[in-house]
Amino acid sequence: MTEFWTALTDPNLPFFRYAVLTGIFASIPFGMIGTYVVVRRISYIAGAISHCILGGIGAGLYLQNAMGITWFGPLQGAIVVALLASVILAMVSLYARQREDSVIGALWSVGMAIGLLFIARTPGYSDPMSYLFGNILLITRNDLFFVLALDVLVIGVIGFFYNTFLALCFDEEYAQLRGIRTHWLYLLLLCLVALTIVLLVRVVGIVMVIALLTLPAAIAGNFARNILQMMLLSTLLCSVFILSGLGASYSLDLPSGPVIIMIAAAAYLLVIVGLTLLGRRRRKAGSV
Repeated sequence: MTEFWTALTDPNLPFFRYAVLTGIFASIPFGMIGTYVVVRRISYIAGAISHCILGGIGAGLYLQNAMGITWFGPLQGAIVVALLASVILAMVSLYARQREDSVIGALWSVGMAIGLLFIARTPGYSDPMSYLFGNILLITRNDLFFVLALDVLVIGVIGFFYNTFLALCFDEEYAQLRGIRTHWLYLLLLCLVALTIVLLVRVVGIVMVIALLTLPAAIAGNFARNILQMMLLSTLLCSVFILSGLGASYSLDLPSGPVIIMIAAAAYLLVIVGLTLLGRRRRKAGSV
Protein backbone atom coordinates (compact mmCIF):
# COMPACT_ATOMS: atom_id res chain seq x y z
CA MET A 1 0.00 0.00 0.00
CA THR A 2 3.02 2.28 0.51
CA GLU A 3 3.76 1.98 -3.20
CA PHE A 4 0.20 3.09 -3.91
CA TRP A 5 0.55 6.34 -1.96
CA THR A 6 4.00 6.95 -3.43
CA ALA A 7 2.61 6.63 -6.96
CA LEU A 8 -0.35 8.83 -6.06
CA THR A 9 1.91 11.70 -4.98
CA ASP A 10 4.48 11.24 -7.76
CA PRO A 11 4.29 14.31 -10.09
CA ASN A 12 5.52 12.13 -12.97
CA LEU A 13 2.48 9.82 -12.74
CA PRO A 14 -0.54 12.03 -13.48
CA PHE A 15 -2.36 9.09 -15.09
CA PHE A 16 -2.46 7.35 -11.72
CA ARG A 17 -4.19 10.32 -10.10
CA TYR A 18 -6.67 10.42 -13.00
CA ALA A 19 -7.40 6.73 -12.37
CA VAL A 20 -8.00 7.30 -8.65
CA LEU A 21 -10.23 10.33 -9.20
CA THR A 22 -12.14 8.50 -11.92
CA GLY A 23 -12.66 5.55 -9.58
CA ILE A 24 -14.08 7.81 -6.88
CA PHE A 25 -16.38 9.84 -9.14
CA ALA A 26 -17.40 6.83 -11.25
CA SER A 27 -18.68 5.12 -8.11
CA ILE A 28 -21.60 7.55 -8.05
CA PRO A 29 -23.31 6.43 -11.29
CA PHE A 30 -22.22 2.83 -10.70
CA GLY A 31 -23.85 2.77 -7.27
CA MET A 32 -27.02 4.62 -8.25
CA ILE A 33 -27.68 2.95 -11.60
CA GLY A 34 -26.49 -0.42 -10.31
CA THR A 35 -29.15 -0.23 -7.60
CA TYR A 36 -31.88 0.08 -10.22
CA VAL A 37 -30.33 -2.72 -12.29
CA VAL A 38 -30.43 -5.06 -9.28
CA VAL A 39 -33.87 -4.02 -8.03
CA ARG A 40 -35.46 -4.07 -11.49
CA ARG A 41 -33.60 -7.33 -12.29
CA ILE A 42 -32.33 -6.21 -15.69
CA SER A 43 -28.72 -7.32 -15.34
CA TYR A 44 -29.13 -9.53 -18.43
CA ILE A 45 -30.20 -6.48 -20.45
CA ALA A 46 -27.22 -4.54 -19.10
CA GLY A 47 -25.00 -7.44 -20.19
CA ALA A 48 -26.37 -7.30 -23.72
CA ILE A 49 -25.76 -3.54 -23.89
CA SER A 50 -22.21 -3.90 -22.62
CA HIS A 51 -21.28 -6.51 -25.22
CA CYS A 52 -22.89 -4.50 -28.03
CA ILE A 53 -20.53 -1.67 -27.13
CA LEU A 54 -17.63 -3.51 -28.76
CA GLY A 55 -19.36 -2.97 -32.10
CA GLY A 56 -19.35 0.79 -31.51
CA ILE A 57 -15.76 0.75 -30.31
CA GLY A 58 -14.64 -1.16 -33.40
CA ALA A 59 -16.60 1.15 -35.71
CA GLY A 60 -15.09 4.20 -34.01
CA LEU A 61 -11.56 2.86 -34.41
CA TYR A 62 -12.20 2.04 -38.08
CA LEU A 63 -13.74 5.41 -38.93
CA GLN A 64 -10.98 7.26 -37.11
CA ASN A 65 -7.97 5.35 -38.46
CA ALA A 66 -9.15 4.04 -41.84
CA MET A 67 -11.61 6.72 -42.96
CA GLY A 68 -9.86 9.72 -41.41
CA ILE A 69 -12.90 10.86 -39.39
CA THR A 70 -10.88 12.08 -36.45
CA TRP A 71 -13.78 13.47 -34.41
CA PHE A 72 -15.55 10.10 -34.19
CA GLY A 73 -13.56 7.69 -32.05
CA PRO A 74 -14.19 4.62 -29.87
CA LEU A 75 -15.92 6.61 -27.12
CA GLN A 76 -18.39 8.22 -29.52
CA GLY A 77 -19.04 4.87 -31.21
CA ALA A 78 -19.62 3.18 -27.86
CA ILE A 79 -22.13 5.84 -26.78
CA VAL A 80 -24.09 5.65 -30.06
CA VAL A 81 -24.28 1.84 -30.06
CA ALA A 82 -25.09 1.65 -26.34
CA LEU A 83 -28.00 4.06 -26.69
CA LEU A 84 -29.21 2.31 -29.86
CA ALA A 85 -29.09 -1.08 -28.11
CA SER A 86 -31.01 0.28 -25.13
CA VAL A 87 -33.74 1.63 -27.44
CA ILE A 88 -33.99 -1.70 -29.29
CA LEU A 89 -34.18 -3.70 -26.07
CA ALA A 90 -36.77 -1.35 -24.60
CA MET A 91 -38.95 -1.58 -27.69
CA VAL A 92 -38.63 -5.37 -27.78
CA SER A 93 -39.47 -5.63 -24.09
CA LEU A 94 -42.51 -3.37 -24.36
CA TYR A 95 -44.00 -3.91 -27.80
CA ALA A 96 -42.49 -6.73 -29.85
CA ARG A 97 -43.82 -10.27 -29.89
CA GLN A 98 -40.36 -11.78 -30.21
CA ARG A 99 -38.85 -13.62 -27.27
CA GLU A 100 -36.88 -11.08 -25.31
CA ASP A 101 -34.11 -13.52 -24.40
CA SER A 102 -33.57 -14.39 -28.08
CA VAL A 103 -33.16 -10.72 -29.04
CA ILE A 104 -30.80 -10.17 -26.10
CA GLY A 105 -28.67 -13.13 -27.17
CA ALA A 106 -28.60 -11.91 -30.76
CA LEU A 107 -27.52 -8.38 -29.82
CA TRP A 108 -25.00 -9.79 -27.36
CA SER A 109 -23.18 -11.90 -29.95
CA VAL A 110 -23.69 -9.77 -33.08
CA GLY A 111 -22.39 -6.63 -31.36
CA MET A 112 -19.14 -8.37 -30.39
CA ALA A 113 -18.77 -9.96 -33.83
CA ILE A 114 -19.17 -6.62 -35.60
CA GLY A 115 -16.69 -4.99 -33.26
CA LEU A 116 -14.03 -7.64 -33.84
CA LEU A 117 -14.53 -7.42 -37.62
CA PHE A 118 -14.06 -3.65 -37.56
CA ILE A 119 -10.96 -3.99 -35.37
CA ALA A 120 -9.52 -6.61 -37.75
CA ARG A 121 -9.98 -4.21 -40.71
CA THR A 122 -8.55 -1.19 -38.89
CA PRO A 123 -5.05 -0.23 -40.11
CA GLY A 124 -2.29 -0.59 -37.55
CA TYR A 125 -2.47 -2.50 -34.31
CA SER A 126 -5.56 -2.26 -32.12
CA ASP A 127 -5.52 -4.33 -28.95
CA PRO A 128 -9.05 -5.47 -28.05
CA MET A 129 -7.87 -6.71 -24.63
CA SER A 130 -8.01 -3.24 -23.06
CA TYR A 131 -11.66 -2.98 -24.12
CA LEU A 132 -12.59 -6.53 -23.14
CA PHE A 133 -10.93 -6.48 -19.72
CA GLY A 134 -10.41 -2.77 -19.04
CA ASN A 135 -7.48 -0.72 -17.84
CA ILE A 136 -8.34 2.20 -15.58
CA LEU A 137 -4.73 3.39 -15.78
CA LEU A 138 -5.42 4.47 -19.38
CA ILE A 139 -7.92 7.07 -18.15
CA THR A 140 -7.14 10.59 -19.39
CA ARG A 141 -8.21 14.05 -18.24
CA ASN A 142 -10.94 14.09 -20.91
CA ASP A 143 -12.29 10.79 -19.54
CA LEU A 144 -12.40 12.34 -16.08
CA PHE A 145 -14.48 15.25 -17.42
CA PHE A 146 -16.81 12.72 -19.05
CA VAL A 147 -17.24 11.00 -15.67
CA LEU A 148 -18.06 14.30 -13.96
CA ALA A 149 -20.61 15.14 -16.66
CA LEU A 150 -22.21 11.72 -16.23
CA ASP A 151 -22.33 12.26 -12.45
CA VAL A 152 -24.27 15.48 -12.93
CA LEU A 153 -26.62 13.85 -15.45
CA VAL A 154 -27.33 10.76 -13.32
CA ILE A 155 -27.83 12.70 -10.07
CA GLY A 156 -30.07 15.22 -11.83
CA VAL A 157 -32.26 12.67 -13.61
CA ILE A 158 -32.60 10.33 -10.63
CA GLY A 159 -33.27 13.24 -8.30
CA PHE A 160 -36.05 14.51 -10.56
CA PHE A 161 -37.62 11.09 -11.29
CA TYR A 162 -36.85 9.44 -7.95
CA ASN A 163 -40.43 8.64 -6.94
CA THR A 164 -41.49 7.56 -10.43
CA PHE A 165 -38.44 5.29 -10.73
CA LEU A 166 -39.48 3.72 -7.43
CA ALA A 167 -42.93 3.04 -8.83
CA LEU A 168 -41.43 1.62 -12.02
CA CYS A 169 -39.24 -0.81 -10.09
CA PHE A 170 -41.71 -1.98 -7.45
CA ASP A 171 -45.25 -1.50 -8.80
CA GLU A 172 -45.37 -0.68 -12.50
CA GLU A 173 -49.11 -1.41 -12.81
CA TYR A 174 -49.94 1.06 -10.05
CA ALA A 175 -47.74 3.67 -11.75
CA GLN A 176 -49.63 3.16 -15.02
CA LEU A 177 -52.95 3.57 -13.20
CA ARG A 178 -51.68 6.87 -11.82
CA GLY A 179 -51.07 8.06 -15.38
CA ILE A 180 -47.27 7.69 -15.35
CA ARG A 181 -45.86 6.89 -18.81
CA THR A 182 -43.78 3.96 -17.62
CA HIS A 183 -42.70 2.97 -21.14
CA TRP A 184 -40.78 6.19 -21.66
CA LEU A 185 -39.48 6.02 -18.10
CA TYR A 186 -38.16 2.52 -18.69
CA LEU A 187 -36.44 3.69 -21.87
CA LEU A 188 -34.86 6.58 -19.94
CA LEU A 189 -33.59 4.14 -17.31
CA LEU A 190 -32.03 1.91 -19.96
CA CYS A 191 -30.34 4.92 -21.57
CA LEU A 192 -28.82 5.83 -18.20
CA VAL A 193 -27.69 2.22 -17.83
CA ALA A 194 -26.12 2.42 -21.31
CA LEU A 195 -24.15 5.59 -20.55
CA THR A 196 -22.97 4.16 -17.23
CA ILE A 197 -21.82 0.96 -18.94
CA VAL A 198 -19.80 2.98 -21.48
CA LEU A 199 -17.96 4.53 -18.55
CA LEU A 200 -17.63 1.22 -16.72
CA VAL A 201 -16.01 -0.46 -19.73
CA ARG A 202 -13.06 1.91 -19.34
CA VAL A 203 -12.61 0.67 -15.76
CA VAL A 204 -13.10 -3.11 -15.84
CA GLY A 205 -13.85 -3.95 -19.47
CA ILE A 206 -16.77 -5.42 -21.39
CA VAL A 207 -16.45 -8.96 -20.05
CA MET A 208 -16.57 -7.99 -16.36
CA VAL A 209 -18.81 -4.93 -16.53
CA ILE A 210 -21.86 -6.65 -15.03
CA ALA A 211 -19.98 -7.71 -11.92
CA LEU A 212 -19.05 -4.20 -10.83
CA LEU A 213 -22.44 -2.84 -11.80
CA THR A 214 -24.35 -5.40 -9.73
CA LEU A 215 -22.14 -6.77 -6.92
CA PRO A 216 -21.91 -3.55 -4.84
CA ALA A 217 -25.67 -3.03 -5.15
CA ALA A 218 -26.34 -6.69 -4.32
CA ILE A 219 -24.24 -6.39 -1.16
CA ALA A 220 -25.89 -3.10 -0.20
CA GLY A 221 -29.33 -4.65 -0.65
CA ASN A 222 -28.67 -6.95 2.31
CA PHE A 223 -28.22 -4.03 4.70
CA ALA A 224 -30.17 -1.06 3.33
CA ARG A 225 -33.74 -0.33 4.42
CA ASN A 226 -34.71 1.68 1.36
CA ILE A 227 -33.52 2.54 -2.15
CA LEU A 228 -31.71 5.72 -1.08
CA GLN A 229 -29.69 3.87 1.55
CA MET A 230 -28.95 1.15 -0.98
CA MET A 231 -27.64 3.71 -3.47
CA LEU A 232 -25.41 5.40 -0.89
CA LEU A 233 -23.98 2.13 0.43
CA SER A 234 -23.51 0.76 -3.08
CA THR A 235 -21.64 3.92 -4.10
CA LEU A 236 -19.37 3.64 -1.06
CA LEU A 237 -18.68 -0.05 -1.67
CA CYS A 238 -17.95 0.55 -5.35
CA SER A 239 -15.44 3.24 -4.44
CA VAL A 240 -13.76 0.94 -1.92
CA PHE A 241 -13.54 -1.92 -4.42
CA ILE A 242 -12.06 0.27 -7.16
CA LEU A 243 -9.49 1.98 -4.94
CA SER A 244 -8.43 -1.21 -3.15
CA GLY A 245 -8.23 -3.00 -6.50
CA LEU A 246 -6.08 -0.22 -7.90
CA GLY A 247 -3.73 -0.36 -4.93
CA ALA A 248 -3.44 -4.15 -4.98
CA SER A 249 -2.96 -4.36 -8.75
CA TYR A 250 -0.27 -1.67 -8.67
CA SER A 251 1.62 -3.37 -5.83
CA LEU A 252 1.34 -6.86 -7.36
CA ASP A 253 1.84 -5.72 -10.97
CA LEU A 254 -1.48 -7.23 -12.09
CA PRO A 255 -4.25 -5.95 -14.41
CA SER A 256 -6.48 -3.58 -12.46
CA GLY A 257 -9.85 -4.72 -13.88
CA PRO A 258 -9.69 -8.38 -12.80
CA VAL A 259 -8.31 -7.44 -9.37
CA ILE A 260 -11.19 -5.01 -8.78
CA ILE A 261 -13.72 -7.70 -9.73
CA MET A 262 -12.07 -10.34 -7.54
CA ILE A 263 -12.20 -8.04 -4.52
CA ALA A 264 -15.88 -7.25 -5.18
CA ALA A 265 -16.70 -10.94 -5.65
CA ALA A 266 -14.84 -11.92 -2.47
CA ALA A 267 -16.75 -9.28 -0.50
CA TYR A 268 -20.06 -10.51 -1.92
CA LEU A 269 -19.19 -14.12 -1.03
CA LEU A 270 -18.20 -13.16 2.52
CA VAL A 271 -21.47 -11.27 3.00
CA ILE A 272 -23.59 -14.15 1.70
CA VAL A 273 -21.76 -16.74 3.81
CA GLY A 274 -21.80 -14.50 6.86
CA LEU A 275 -25.54 -13.78 6.60
CA THR A 276 -26.29 -17.47 6.03
CA LEU A 277 -24.33 -18.53 9.11
CA LEU A 278 -25.90 -15.74 11.17
CA GLY A 279 -29.38 -16.83 10.07
CA ARG A 280 -28.71 -20.43 11.07
CA ARG A 281 -27.39 -19.33 14.46
CA ARG A 282 -30.48 -17.24 15.08
CA ARG A 283 -32.77 -20.10 14.11
CA LYS A 284 -30.97 -22.44 16.49
CA ALA A 285 -31.16 -19.86 19.28
CA GLY A 286 -34.86 -19.38 18.62
CA SER A 287 -35.60 -23.10 18.74
CA VAL A 288 -33.93 -23.53 22.12
